[in-house]
Amino acid sequence: MNDSQAKLNLATFGAGCFWGVELRFRELPGVTDAAVGYAGGTTEHPDYDSVCTGNTGHAEVVQVQFDPRLVSYAEILKVFWSQHDPTTLNRPGPDVGSQYRSVIFVHDEQQRAAAERSKEDVNRSGRWSNPVVTTIETAPVFYRAEDYHQQYLARRGITSCNI
Repeated sequence: MNDSQAKLNLATFGAGCFWGVELRFRELPGVTDAAVGYAGGTTEHPDYDSVCTGNTGHAEVVQVQFDPRLVSYAEILKVFWSQHDPTTLNRPGPDVGSQYRSVIFVHDEQQRAAAERSKEDVNRSGRWSNPVVTTIETAPVFYRAEDYHQQYLARRGITSCNI
């Protein structure tokens, strides 16, 4: 198998507003793509306006494509945990609502086991005074967000999501 045939993996996370999370994942060596979108709800083909109502059940998420030869899922989980407060239900940052919930959508049982271990490690770390409320769920359908949301911060020359 040559480099162009390497198997890429997916990881999907909700950690608040997807713009800043997507930016940080893109900076990680071994990440070949990061797309913002929606997952975990009941509405098919949701759009940003419908997700923002909180009525679709979807979370704003980032789907990360990565080369496991260059970056491990454990390393990607570390970036996920560093991007938000995983102890506040539906408010992992400045935005509030179930669409901003902290969630790890796993794509296989190995990811589930790694996510569970990392959640336990974060809880034991003492970094947070409250327990982690992040859920770990089987990856549902990922709906890619509208083009104007993709690489939103980078296209504007913004380096953090404090806007």
